[in-house]
Amino acid sequence: MFGLSEKRRPFKIRRIEDNKKHGVAAKDVKELLKKGCKLLELPLSGAHVCLYSDGTKVTEEYFATLPDNTELVLLSTEQTWGGAVCDIAHLLRSDQHAISLIEAAKGLLHDEKSAKRRKILCDLLHNLEDRSELESREEDEEWFTGVEARFKTKSAYMMYNCESRIRSYMKDLDEATKAVQKVKVREECVQASKSLSVMLKSDKYNCCYFDRSQKDKDRLCTREGWFTCQGSFDQPKCASLHSINPYGSRESRIVFSTWNLDHRIEKKRTIIPALMEALQNHKSEDINLTYFYRLLFTRDNLKLVHIVCHKKGAHNLLCDPNKIFKKDNRKHHSKKIRLK
Repeated sequence: MFGLSEKRRPFKIRRIEDNKKHGVAAKDVKELLKKGCKLLELPLSGAHVCLYSDGTKVTEEYFATLPDNTELVLLSTEQTWGGAVCDIAHLLRSDQHAISLIEAAKGLLHDEKSAKRRKILCDLLHNLEDRSELESREEDEEWFTGVEARFKTKSAYMMYNCESRIRSYMKDLDEATKAVQKVKVREECVQASKSLSVMLKSDKYNCCYFDRSQKDKDRLCTREGWFTCQGSFDQPKCASLHSINPYGSRESRIVFSTWNLDHRIEKKRTIIPALMEALQNHKSEDINLTYFYRLLFTRDNLKLVHIVCHKKGAHNLLCDPNKIFKKDNRKHHSKKIRLK
C-alpha cells in the first residue's frame, strides 16, 4: 500500500477538448481535482483524472507513483479518455488542424533518431501536405515542377500519364509484329496491329482512367483524385489498403509513377503470343480483335496495383480459346492454338 505524499508535486493537466496544458501542484488526487476543476471550469462532482498517454484512471494509490510533471486529462462525469490516440483521431477528423500537424511532425522529424518513427512521421507528412483541391499550374506551381509547360492542369497531365502507359502496350505489340519472320504472316500481324491502333485512338487511349474529372464509371480514382490499389492479379482486392492521391503533391505524383497498370492475363507472356499464333494460319479479319483489345488496353484485364502488390512471376492465366476467333469463323479453324 502506497502512502499519500504530503509534499505537493507539479503536474500538467488539460481538458479533453483543449490541447492547452496547465500546471497544477497537488499532494493528492482530491486536491488535484479541486484545483483542476476550478482552473478548467469543470464541475467537481463526478470529476476524475486519467493519464494522457494511455487513459489509465488515477487513483490515490496510483497518484503516489506518478513522476513530477506527468501529463493528465481532467474529465467530467460521463467523459472517457482512451489515451494519446484520442488526440490523433480528433486531429485527423478535422482539416483545421492540418497545418499544426504538419509543423509538429516536421519538428519531431528533425530530431528523431528511430528509423521506424521517422518512417511514421514521413508518411504522416506525405499525406497531410495535400493540395489536391488545386487544379491549375497557377494555383499549385510546386506540383508542376518538372512537368512540361504545355500542361496547364493536373488532370491534363494525369490523362497524358495514363495515355503514355497505354501507348507503351501498343509499342510492345508493334515490336512483336516486326519480329515475325514469314512475310505473309507479318502482313496479317501488321494489319491486326493497325486495327487495334484505330480502336485505341477512337477511345482516346483510355486516358480517362487517371482523370478525376471524368464520370465515375470511366475513372479509377475518386472525384478528389484518390486511387486505391486493386490488389495483385490473383487477389480480389488489396489486403494492405494502399492508396495515394497524385493530385495532392509533387511527391505523390512522382510516387504514383511506380504504381502499375498490371495485366491479369499477361501481355508479353500470353496475350501477344496468342494473337501472333492465331495469325500464323488465319487472316486478321478472322480474329476477334475486340477481345484482344480489351485484354491489352482496358480495365477488363488491367488492375491498378501498388508496387508492393505487383507480382512479377508468371501469372499462369490463359486467353479464352473460344474468344480468339470471330464467332462465324470459330468452326472453320482446326489448328490448335498454342496459348502459352
